Amino acid sequence: MKSPGADTANEQQPVATNAQKMSYPGSNATVGQFIGLADEYCVAAYVLLSQADRASSSSSAPARLCAIHAVEMYLNAFLVFHDVSPSEVRGMQHDLAQRVAMVTQKGLILRTKTQAHLLRIHDLREYLIVRYGPEQMGGLPELNRLYATLREVSVKVRTAILDQGYDPSDSRFRRYW
Repeated sequence: MKSPGADTANEQQPVATNAQKMSYPGSNATVGQFIGLADEYCVAAYVLLSQADRASSSSSAPARLCAIHAVEMYLNAFLVFHDVSPSEVRGMQHDLAQRVAMVTQKGLILRTKTQAHLLRIHDLREYLIVRYGPEQMGGLPELNRLYATLREVSVKVRTAILDQGYDPSDSRFRRYW
């Protein structure tokens, strides 16, 4: 004779899939982790630039992609430091124009040329071209401009975050460290 709870005890409980268990990448990242990843993409961009053939526009695509992504990650770090949720940052997708507007509103001061260049990267859809459009690579801005933008964003984001007086009770720093 079966006990009243025997059937329910043997029924299998639903198992969460890996996708259900894992949070969306970047959802729990700290500001420091964003900066660390941006630094790695920045280093990769410079290494790849040194290997690019200046005569072939498509040979610079990997360097450009890493540089643009590093810029995006530095801006993400700044936004998360200033209490923009990772899901809101993710919702911007690769929209540098929206990021520039938000970081400017939050106090990051970029040179006019740099802001204009970031908007041009967005308008030209450079991020997509370097990933998927080798036939359109010839119309992209000079690499020197891209690397000047990368240098400025890197320095100014790091300065804006790291030069803040460290206060362990400030929630921005808890997320950083």
